[in-house]
Amino acid sequence: MRNVDFAPLYRSSVGFDRLFDMLENASRGEQKSGGYPPYNIETLDKDRYQITIAVAGFAEDELEIHSESNKLVVRGERKNKDDDKNYLYQGIAARNFERTFELADHVKVTGASLKNGLLMIDLLREIPEAMQPRKISIN
Repeated sequence: MRNVDFAPLYRSSVGFDRLFDMLENASRGEQKSGGYPPYNIETLDKDRYQITIAVAGFAEDELEIHSESNKLVVRGERKNKDDDKNYLYQGIAARNFERTFELADHVKVTGASLKNGLLMIDLLREIPEAMQPRKISIN
């Protein structure tokens, strides 16, 4: 993985600090998490999104979802350890994880569900009335 130096961008722009921080974190993020668990991000329509995370083997009480400011954090912590089992082959990952997603301004988590080993998190972008485009009449 190539390291990218964002210092020149910091020197020549104002107000984009959060964007550059997200780029730096993204360039480091996959190395930390190793791509586990796999996930999809889907656009359902103009202002609705869904994140689907493969959490096979995790029960609802072993999963935790936190939304804080512009960050969504999903954690999985296995409570039932299979230490007493003697596997010939173990291909299903059963390790703890933490997956973080950066949310754009005005994107809120509206719900979550667990079905068939997939955790689905619904997101909605709600732009305040004051920020929506409006038509100006000509007198």
